Amino acid sequence: MQTSIAVSHWRSLAIACLGVSAWLLPYTAETCAAQVPRSRLVWFGTYTNEGTGAGGIYVSRFDPITGQLTAPKLAATTENPSFLALHPTLPVLYAVSEMAANKSQILAWRIDEATGQLALANQQASAGAGPCYLSVDRSGRVVLAANYGSGSVVCLGLNNDGSLRPVVPGSPGGFLQHAGSSLHKQRQAGPHAHSIDAASEGRFAVACDLGLDQILIHALDPAAATLKLHRAVAVQPGAGPRHFALHPNSRFGYAINELDLTVTAFAWDAQAGTLAHLQTLSTLPAHVADRTGFSTAEIVVHPAGKYLYASNRGHDSIAIYTIDKTSGKLTFVGVEPIHGKSPRHFVIDPSGAFLLAAGQTSDTISLFKIDQATGGLVFTGPVLKVPTPVCICFYPSP
Repeated sequence: MQTSIAVSHWRSLAIACLGVSAWLLPYTAETCAAQVPRSRLVWFGTYTNEGTGAGGIYVSRFDPITGQLTAPKLAATTENPSFLALHPTLPVLYAVSEMAANKSQILAWRIDEATGQLALANQQASAGAGPCYLSVDRSGRVVLAANYGSGSVVCLGLNNDGSLRPVVPGSPGGFLQHAGSSLHKQRQAGPHAHSIDAASEGRFAVACDLGLDQILIHALDPAAATLKLHRAVAVQPGAGPRHFALHPNSRFGYAINELDLTVTAFAWDAQAGTLAHLQTLSTLPAHVADRTGFSTAEIVVHPAGKYLYASNRGHDSIAIYTIDKTSGKLTFVGVEPIHGKSPRHFVIDPSGAFLLAAGQTSDTISLFKIDQATGGLVFTGPVLKVPTPVCICFYPSP
């Protein structure tokens, strides 16, 4: 039996400012700062493999004025919830369970808005191995997920209460298997879908496949919960595209390439569903010669659209770029140490004032104040201790 969930006026307004999806319309940090509530719930996804000490999804409260976080508490016990996403209008949190093919799941959790505790609504098979990423389309009709291990992407329809429907079979259907390989013998012997996000008011979905050195644009039908390949865009061989971030003006998009430590800027045609290469820049200063064991991870455009940030693992830093508002091209500013290790994920808080970075191997969440005039990051300290954090997800709180 489905549960009807009322959404109050302030909550709708706060979600609009939150930018749960990267495809929302532009807004200024100052506008949203004036509209957000005093504190927000924030969840941390983890890896729960033996030896990590993690139990599942953790919750804390974030003060958007001071940037302070409360001590984390376990909100839900589940295996390897390595990526999280929110429904745009309902109090529902989605998580992957990044496991082998026969155990991989997508889970829907109902949110207790007073405490941040999570109650399982339902779950569905991810139809592949190692789901590492998921997102929700802006209309709240589908969840999109990437199966890294098996190199496939899936689309799951949502019920009116936010619970998950199974993947639609057939062609077109809710499952697409990528195929091929690229240069890196260990990392690119086959497809490895690493992310997928809705774009163009839900008409397309943009997926990065690290194994293929391709960004695949799929036609998306949210009503039918189906995907169909629209076109594939190649990046430089051996780059390994991982995640994609659309600019708030929906004219530009940026891919972070895990293997060669670069960011690629594109012009995005929202009507045609096409990407045109603009430039590719390093995520590290030129003087960093020894990059052995380094890789990149997350990429985020500041909600005001002026700055772009990318994380470096091994170097353990956040790269900072300015964005030319006319051309969409980037200028490398520099890097800021994260005061932790292996920043697999980071987020900018909904007001645009703070950046939170998850140190996967240091068990830390580091907080930075964003200089609105330059995009620079100022470490505020101290770090918050969370076991093996690999994803951070904000929510508006009463």
